[in-house]
Amino acid sequence: MPQIPEKIHELTVGQLSARSGAAVSALHFYESKGLISSRRTSGNQRRYQRDALRRVAFVRAAQRVGIPLATIREALAELPEERTPTHEDWARLSQAWRSELDERIKQLNRLRDHLTDCIGCGCLSLDTCVLSNPDDVFGERRSGSRLLVERAPTGRGGGKREPGKKEA
Repeated sequence: MPQIPEKIHELTVGQLSARSGAAVSALHFYESKGLISSRRTSGNQRRYQRDALRRVAFVRAAQRVGIPLATIREALAELPEERTPTHEDWARLSQAWRSELDERIKQLNRLRDHLTDCIGCGCLSLDTCVLSNPDDVFGERRSGSRLLVERAPTGRGGGKREPGKKEA
């Protein structure tokens, strides 16, 4: 990993990419989503503060566990702008996500445990299909091999039409 001297307080996008392991395009994307920020030089080149390294690491770690970018952005907005975030800052933010992650883990465990019950036929009306149709909610509304989408009134005919019939 390339070392950046302590006296350098700003990084180019290439240096940030090399140090963080994130592609330059990912860094541009993160910036467009408000996850990191840069200033522009007189030559219109991006310059990032050194704390962007920790922010990028935080974004990538949060993404790996499935935290949405909007949630990550909200968390990063709570961090100080003028100093590198501390261990305590990160601990506080990650604690806020713990219950969300615990719930996701429970859902994934439930999916894994019921995977063998799923026949994958697409009928969505089996009361034992806990993956596609928990509690057989679709079976109470319709029967058949697939769900039919009801069309909203078009204004011409004034109402719903039966599936398979053409409008006059």
